[in-house]
Amino acid sequence: MPSELILYGTSSCHLCEQALTCILPIGQALDLKVREIDIANDVALEETYGLRIPVIAFNSSELGWPFNAEQVTAFLYTHKD
Repeated sequence: MPSELILYGTSSCHLCEQALTCILPIGQALDLKVREIDIANDVALEETYGLRIPVIAFNSSELGWPFNAEQVTAFLYTHKD
């Protein structure tokens, strides 16, 4: 399984905070690094994700909000190598 789970969001997004709270324990349990990317710092990312955040990315696949722990776990196992 790849070692990184990316969360696209912004620092002022309460849904992004909820998403991070959801994925951190899963990442830890599966030995995945969770990396937050603030889309506000990149025009291209803001255009891509601006209205969709929070979005998690894993192994070239994405899952948009809303999601829960069970959906994230299923997503990760569905998109593993």
